[in-house]
Amino acid sequence: MSEKPFRERRLLHVLSVCYAIVWITAALDPVKRSDWLLENLLVFVFVPGLIFAYRRLPLSDVSYILIFIFLVMHAAGAHYTYAEVPLGYWLKDMFQLQRNHFDRIVHFSFGIMAYPIQEVLMRAMRARGFWVWLLPVAITVSFSGFFEIIEAVIAMLVNPELGAAYLGLQGDVWDAQKDMGLAVLGAVLTVSASAFTPGNRKAPP
Repeated sequence: MSEKPFRERRLLHVLSVCYAIVWITAALDPVKRSDWLLENLLVFVFVPGLIFAYRRLPLSDVSYILIFIFLVMHAAGAHYTYAEVPLGYWLKDMFQLQRNHFDRIVHFSFGIMAYPIQEVLMRAMRARGFWVWLLPVAITVSFSGFFEIIEAVIAMLVNPELGAAYLGLQGDVWDAQKDMGLAVLGAVLTVSASAFTPGNRKAPP
């Protein structure tokens, strides 16, 4: 675990600059400006929160890398709308799929957020034993379900006509449940893999 101040953590400098470039690029002429704004409402809260939390609880490089990966994928989805991301169409053609599955990939990737959640639980809340493995998965799926509800409410309140594009349903009435299932799978795999990470994952004495 690195307790160095931000100015000495070169990797974080690179990740911050790269994400800023990706986010600004994605903000330029998105496919649907209103959808882009809806998709970024939570980003406007999460990223500043991450910055302000750094002084009290700086995370490991691995956690920041995983957060970066998820945020970049989300930025791509916000730019194109999740149902129209070119990578998803490429996968659709390659594997003869019935829909653009980029949104499914991102929801599965949301599961990697279980790693930084686990880190926070171990360091700030001194979680031990069974709870170190159960709580990150439970919190991840809880957030996944909460975001699904918030997205639906925002879509209805802000612009009902953009609801389908914002939610990325693509005609699937079970879309939210499948998205949550993939988030759980990603979280379980992430937490399982964390058992093989270096000793800096240990909770403080």
